[in-house]
Amino acid sequence: MRAPLSWLREYAELPAGVTGRALAAELIAAGLEVETVEQAGADITGPLVVGEVLAIEELTGFKKPIRHCRVDVGDANGTGAPQSIVCGATNFAVGDRVVVILPGGVLPGGFEIGARKTYGRMSEGMICSASELGVGDDHGGILVLPPGTPVGADAIELLGLRDDVLDIAVTPDRGYALSIRGLAREAATAYGVPFKDPADVELPEGTASGRARPVEGGEAYPASIGDPTACDRFVLREVRGFDPDAKTPIWMQVRLHRAGMRPVSLAVDITNYLMLELGQPLHAFDRGKLTGPIVVRRAAPGEKLETLDHVKRTLDPEDILITDESGPISMAGTMGGLATEIDERSADMVVEAAHFDAMGTARMSRRHRLHSEASHRFERGVDRELPLYASYRAVRMLAELGGAEIVPGVTHAEAPAPPVTVTMPAGHPDKVAGVAYGRDAVVRRLEQVGCAVTGEDVLTVTPPSWRPDLTDPNDLAEEVIRLEGYEDIPARAPRPSAGKGLTTGQRLRRRVGRALAGAGYVEALAFPFLAEKDLDGLQLPADDARRRALRLANPMSEQEPLLRTTLLPGLLKVLALNAGRGFGDVALFELGVVFRPRPDAPERAPRLAVDRGPTSEEIASLEEALPDQPHRVAVVLSGEREPSGWWGEGRPALWADAIEAGRTVAREAGVELTVKADQHAPWHPGRCAALYAGDTLVGHAGELHPRVTKAYGLPARTCAMELELRRLGEPVSVRAPHVSSYPVATQDVALVVDSAVPAAEVESALRDGAGDLLEAIRLFDVYTGEQVGEGRKSLAYSLRFRAPDRTLTAEEASQARDAAVAAASDRAGAVLRGV
Repeated sequence: MRAPLSWLREYAELPAGVTGRALAAELIAAGLEVETVEQAGADITGPLVVGEVLAIEELTGFKKPIRHCRVDVGDANGTGAPQSIVCGATNFAVGDRVVVILPGGVLPGGFEIGARKTYGRMSEGMICSASELGVGDDHGGILVLPPGTPVGADAIELLGLRDDVLDIAVTPDRGYALSIRGLAREAATAYGVPFKDPADVELPEGTASGRARPVEGGEAYPASIGDPTACDRFVLREVRGFDPDAKTPIWMQVRLHRAGMRPVSLAVDITNYLMLELGQPLHAFDRGKLTGPIVVRRAAPGEKLETLDHVKRTLDPEDILITDESGPISMAGTMGGLATEIDERSADMVVEAAHFDAMGTARMSRRHRLHSEASHRFERGVDRELPLYASYRAVRMLAELGGAEIVPGVTHAEAPAPPVTVTMPAGHPDKVAGVAYGRDAVVRRLEQVGCAVTGEDVLTVTPPSWRPDLTDPNDLAEEVIRLEGYEDIPARAPRPSAGKGLTTGQRLRRRVGRALAGAGYVEALAFPFLAEKDLDGLQLPADDARRRALRLANPMSEQEPLLRTTLLPGLLKVLALNAGRGFGDVALFELGVVFRPRPDAPERAPRLAVDRGPTSEEIASLEEALPDQPHRVAVVLSGEREPSGWWGEGRPALWADAIEAGRTVAREAGVELTVKADQHAPWHPGRCAALYAGDTLVGHAGELHPRVTKAYGLPARTCAMELELRRLGEPVSVRAPHVSSYPVATQDVALVVDSAVPAAEVESALRDGAGDLLEAIRLFDVYTGEQVGEGRKSLAYSLRFRAPDRTLTAEEASQARDAAVAAASDRAGAVLRGV
């Protein structure tokens, strides 16, 4: 909503020194979103004056019409003599009043005017068009002022060329702010000054009550409401004898242009002007094109309407229509029909003002992709009491500016609408904001909004008709808080109750994130959506459980309509994006939920009531419909894991790094993983490891399949890991390990086993056999060759022994080592190398 400051001043008695930026600051403090403040005309400098055309000489011999004009500008030029001005426009005549800028003046855009010889004549200034003055889009002709405009008058002041224009982004709950009326009320409240309501007009006798009855003696056009759910108030007024050639006043054209609308014709401009000023959309029908009584109803199957944009639309049974005996003549609150539009010959008009259903208008507008200024207001809520007053102001302006005769009477159809009242404890805003406002401040602020308030400790509040959004005590509390000032709410850190804080699961997730970050991984937050092609890219089998994904009813993008069942697609896309930008050495991780549909879940979740809290049965039914949402952690890495440089060669990221990332996660949960070879998409069949916590499979790690790296555009030999946190078991409390002050005893062993025996199995046997004295075990060499025989391999381990309470003897260390070797021999068939 664009609001000129001069227009707001007409209804809010703002102090003389208030600028657009100062007002914007106050409105922002009151909760409105002022995006910009445009200082229109700030770059105009005079002399810019009103002139009278005294003589016109048509110059010949040029490719286009050129006129040499003598223009009286009064004393503005310091001599009183007429100005000689060369002009190429032809839409003005001798005796017309025009806007003249004299030499030394500057027009919008820094266009400086001087005296110069052109087309063989001296031109001392310029006669201006609306576009050159920045008050319109008409480039085709000169701006002609009304007769009687004083010659020599300052045109900047006369036309209001300098003005501050506030551009306000109106949120859907504040439809009243889509009008000068609503914004002026906010401005008056912010500065504590009187407000003059532009809708406060005295109606003709017999219409003040505005109930559903015809006015006695009236000749108003007949109308009725066929569907009260679509429209609860419909008003028609009629004028005759309108002058189709009447021009829109300059002041109205300037205001419409400043507000972002293009002047069209006087009748259309009046309806647009009042919509901007009052917030009530209006529509004018050509009286001669109407056939029979008007009825507001829903569309019938198969009905069609050609709208003002020359599009023939097939209507939906839910569409709200204004109809006569010929059928639909307008899409209510959205756009009129072409058959009944007013044109350049329309003299008799029927002006319509109504209150249409906000939800129905919004759905119709979206259904037909037909957004208009009217629908924008109706779908946000229009003042139900305005139609009588707005329509009367419209016909009165048509009479005053266009010479029309107002037909006595008014058609007013109405469906009963009970008043809305809200009960609220007087201290509720205090409780919401944590600030003691007191009852008097609460009542005063609500009355400034327009509410009627009664009661002492418990207030009964009747919101005004222009605030249909105030339906709940919290809505009223918001009004009090924003007007008292958000900046006055103290900033205090929340005080958690004793014994509260992070859960063990939350602590684990934070520890895992810190551990992976410490290991050199960077956290990435991918969108939780994917497409079927993402699962195809992972080379998942047709029966893979990860292919059973939930489809969103209203996805952010039709390209990714599914909820993710694995974290890998999002991370792989981020990795591909980095690699495509030249960053190939990447290590990323993500912690998040996946969505796994339950086999027995209903197809649709139940819709719960909003006027009360859900019952335990309803909560249970809702939870049954929700998918399983386990927390998972995944990593992807490519390029160099250890960078190369002057210090030597680096090391590429390997499948073992992905496995180690899984171990890093598990250690934060106090779990040691067992690693076993596996085949599981999307990993390479020969470089895939299954990660076990005891007998529970928690995830997989390894090198991705080449087809996967090709499908996602990844570097070769990209590695990944994904595991489910809850399968690690209940997180254990982190305990600092006991650090022995006694020396360590190191024993190295080299064991020969079959090539098919996993090193993890040998390590597990050594660990179990060594007993409690074993502090650490490390595989430091793998050898295959003739010395160990074909189909065999040598695994060299370093065993560290230490006792917490004494120094180990060489005999104790040797015994522990021998016990470890014996266990490895029994369980893995290991033979001590060299024996």
